Order: sequence, then structure tokens, then C-alpha cells
Amino acid sequence: MNRTEFILTTAIILFVAFSLGWFANWLVHRFTRVSSADVGELERMSQELHEAEETRDQAITYLQQREAELTNQLSQTEAELNAAMEGLRDARREAEELRGQLERARQA
Repeated sequence: MNRTEFILTTAIILFVAFSLGWFANWLVHRFTRVSSADVGELERMSQELHEAEETRDQAITYLQQREAELTNQLSQTEAELNAAMEGLRDARREAEELRGQLERARQA
């Protein structure tokens, strides 16, 4: 094999390798192409996800407000309970004092 035949054989082999590579690339892109229906489905899904995130944020905000309201209401109820217990304690003490005075008055 002389020099010219070697160069020609090498050029043909390189051209065939290039052609096979290009054809393989074309096949891969042909089969992996994203259709417009898939793009539309992805856009719809992203919109639904965005709406779901907004709904979640609104729910979290509502729950935080409701928690603050209930905490405030609980604090008020506890304050009222403490005041009522204090009043009951005072009333019992006064009742005991009156019973003691009544017992002393009966004995005298």
C-alpha cells in the first residue's frame, strides 16, 4: 500500500466515522425531542404547582392568625379564671369569718 492509497483509505474511514456519528446524533435528537403537548403539560403542571403554593401560603397565614387569636383568647380566659378563683377564695374566707362570728355569737 503506497502513500496515496493510505491517505485515501484513511480519508474514507474518517468520512464513514463522521457520517455514522452524525447519523447517530440525528437519531438521538429525533427520539428525544420534546413535543409541544409535553411542553403544554409541563406549563400546566407548573401553573398548578404555583397555585398550590399560593393556597398553602394563604393557609399558613390563616392558621398563624387563628393561632394568635386563640392564644389571645386563652390568655384572657386564664386571666378571668384567675380573677374568679381569687374572688372565690375571698368569698370563702369571708364566709368562714362570718361562720366564725356566727358561732361565737351563738356561744355567747
